[in-house]
Amino acid sequence: MFRSREGTFLPRAERTLEPVQLLNDAPLAPLTTFRLGGPATRLVTATTDDEVITAIREAEVTGSPLLIIGGGSNLVIGDKGFDGTALRIATTGFTLDGTRLEVAAGEVWTDVVARTVEAGLAGIECLAGIPGSVGATPIQNVGAYGQDVSATITEVVAYDRDDHQVVTLTNEQCDFSYRHSLFKKLPDTYVVLRVRFELEDAGGMSAPIAYEQTARALGVEMGDRVPLAHARETVLKLRASKGMVLDPEDHDTWSAGSFFTNPILTNEEFEAFRARVAERLGPGAQAPAFPVGTSFTKTSAAWLIDKAGFTKGYGSGPARISTKHTLALTNRGEATTEDLLALAREVVAGVHEAFGVTLVNEPVTVGVEL
Repeated sequence: MFRSREGTFLPRAERTLEPVQLLNDAPLAPLTTFRLGGPATRLVTATTDDEVITAIREAEVTGSPLLIIGGGSNLVIGDKGFDGTALRIATTGFTLDGTRLEVAAGEVWTDVVARTVEAGLAGIECLAGIPGSVGATPIQNVGAYGQDVSATITEVVAYDRDDHQVVTLTNEQCDFSYRHSLFKKLPDTYVVLRVRFELEDAGGMSAPIAYEQTARALGVEMGDRVPLAHARETVLKLRASKGMVLDPEDHDTWSAGSFFTNPILTNEEFEAFRARVAERLGPGAQAPAFPVGTSFTKTSAAWLIDKAGFTKGYGSGPARISTKHTLALTNRGEATTEDLLALAREVVAGVHEAFGVTLVNEPVTVGVEL
């Protein structure tokens, strides 16, 4: 037996997988928001932390490659599929104690946001509508409309595959940064089991509005608070207008949301970039610029894509840029993963040629490379 640092016993590696759902040659495309990718050799669906750990340990003992799947909203799986064990985490659990919240990794993120708003707690209301599961949020340090989960996460409970035990990592140990974390840095080490948050009771009001577009849509000033439900509903409308709320009938939502991260450039790189912008668009053109500390500047990937000539709806094949947002690459219904990657490579090459900036994909690729 393995004993965790939290004092509970973990299952033995040789325990069978009878309690969990096991499928062979299982399609993975239906488990992703892109609806792309080939089958896995085997698919295990785990509904408890013990089942998750048992599946991991069995894969390690048998030498089977392991792919962790949550909500599938950040995955690009190759057309040949995955030669190994795909572990779908479908755990449940939502425990609220005052302003402290603990949620199982398999819970649907947007449902969790709705429940915290109903409970009158602020801190994640502007993250409404983001597809995927709770377990993915600390990995990617999910953020939108002025909020990042790293601002409210206090601890992440994870299975350490190197030490074969459950560990609890503090916010500081998670090493959060823009769309990055310890879990993303070490993808083969930690499997998120539960996430703990500290929210705010502001009398039914939101956290201070920290994103200009949200403030405009709400008709308030930056830093103002609004009723929680109003903030959530406004963000959902903003996301829906960009095709960022899942809708099986809308191919603009057959995507991974933002396909590229916003580039963060050194001050020297940004000056060279500004010169390229002036050369291409004229001396009066100004690229979006957001200071990151004193040595870096973040610019907009969506702006770069658009100004490089890849406008909304770009493409003539089964994979195209969304008709609602240039940052989303979409499957129009008959695409393959290779169709998607061809479009992504075209965009990356075009942006680099125009502005000297290399875009980086946000989704995780499995069996393929951009």
